[in-house]
Amino acid sequence: MLGFLTARQAGVDDPLRLRRVESTRRVLSLKLNPDRDVDRIHGNGINTIDIEAVEGRYMLSGGADGVIVIYDLENFGGKQQYTCKAVSTVGSRHVHKFSVETVQWYPYDTGMFISSSFDKTMKVWDTETLKVMKVPDRLLPSALSLPLSFSLFSASCVLTFPCHKVPYGHRAEVLSVRWSPRYEHILASASADSQVKVWDVRRASCSLLTLDQHNGDKSKASSEAVNTAHNGRVNGLCFSGDGLYLLTTGTDDRMRLWNSATGENTLVNYGKVCNESRKRLQFTVSRGCSPEFVFVPCGSSVAVYALHTGQLVTMLRGHYNNVDCCEFHPDYQELYSGGKDCNILAWVPVLRASDVEEESDRCGRTALVNPAFQDAWSSDED
Repeated sequence: MLGFLTARQAGVDDPLRLRRVESTRRVLSLKLNPDRDVDRIHGNGINTIDIEAVEGRYMLSGGADGVIVIYDLENFGGKQQYTCKAVSTVGSRHVHKFSVETVQWYPYDTGMFISSSFDKTMKVWDTETLKVMKVPDRLLPSALSLPLSFSLFSASCVLTFPCHKVPYGHRAEVLSVRWSPRYEHILASASADSQVKVWDVRRASCSLLTLDQHNGDKSKASSEAVNTAHNGRVNGLCFSGDGLYLLTTGTDDRMRLWNSATGENTLVNYGKVCNESRKRLQFTVSRGCSPEFVFVPCGSSVAVYALHTGQLVTMLRGHYNNVDCCEFHPDYQELYSGGKDCNILAWVPVLRASDVEEESDRCGRTALVNPAFQDAWSSDED
């Protein structure tokens, strides 16, 4: 680390390189923090969480009990041991009739957030009053063009646009939708029909791409004429931080990495990625690291993979039941995960010298055969 600081001061190294290296070190040292608790409010499993991007201070959660909770992640006491307090809770009769499946902050202001549910409704909330806002119809098109991510559970018709030739929308329920962080008019949808489609919301025509796991090789495809991304329900989507790649997960226990511009399956092998959920699975990608990492719920653990090599880096274990969602905090390289045990756990960098030395040893050996790790774990001898 001293070598990086010296190189930065001398103008030899780009300051961003030091930031990438330190971010990577922190991600590789994530541990369950015994000194940080999150208020246990939900009486049933936690389906979704989201951290606002303005201050990085407030977190939303939505549960199978139909409850939405807002937490304050800030440590005001200054003590090492503290609890992230629930500052607001909205009970089930005021929120949704059934399980809350997604919550999402408005990206430019913490004064508004959005929720969706199995009751086939999506609601826009005023954070101060915790009441549902009435959004004029004329504002809906601009609101929907924001870089927000929702899961839609009503029917395949949600993402079906008019087409003069043939029907081309999903043939089963849409389980997950994600907006591209690179282009605000591009979104991807995943469905129980085994398909993933990429859409341009400015066009009243068919989807731009339908992802094909076989990259057009019909000899490997089934007898069906349609392209499939997985051999089962596709219940998870996530773009890389730069929007150049799209990750998908399915009930075939596979995760695939796609070129988001061409729709090409990059054929990165992540091995078996256990996925028994019939609903949306919320996973996330790190930010500012080199290489990037992906955090995926896998049973009662969170699996951490190198994004572009598929290498399983570690398993984060701490939940007592299946994990359904996780969210990465890019400001502090922390991870929050929620599951069916009704707990939200905080995973934070543990940078004790012994831990870093042990992790450096392990990843240093990996770097010998995997150049992607060399930036993060290069020697400080210079």
